[in-house]
Amino acid sequence: MLFFCRKGKQPFQLLFLLAILFFTSCASQKARVRDEKVDKVIQTARSYTGTPYRYGGTTRSGMDCSALTIHSFRTLNMDLPRSAEDQSKVGKEVKLKEVQPGDLVFFATGKKKRQITHVGLITEKKAKDNVKFIHASTSLGVVEDNIYSTYYIQRFRTARRLVD
Repeated sequence: MLFFCRKGKQPFQLLFLLAILFFTSCASQKARVRDEKVDKVIQTARSYTGTPYRYGGTTRSGMDCSALTIHSFRTLNMDLPRSAEDQSKVGKEVKLKEVQPGDLVFFATGKKKRQITHVGLITEKKAKDNVKFIHASTSLGVVEDNIYSTYYIQRFRTARRLVD
């Protein structure tokens, strides 16, 4: 139908179609690049699964939550601050219901209910109430948990997106 239009309309419609194809291919290319970066970060984080927790630790013999995210994002040549609280100021804020794999999530797990003391990395979004994140738990070391578990959802404070 596009090629059987009135005289003079065909070039405009052809350009319009080409513009749509160009912009949709750019958007899908951008999404693929983001997915590849996020997969690399998550794969790195998961390689630390089972690593014991050690406050201030930064190696496979023991690490804390912020060290896990630092090592994970370093695979993209991104440097993060050392503390969870400082990491919570990097990137773009996103709502919990809009988190995607690769986003950082922050919690107040200490005595002060507003002070951010813990960070994790979203790894999977299976359903609206089944969102997995990996983190360095003080009791279990590096593990994946559901952010909607009673313990974590009550302590959730904010989420940030570092990879667009």
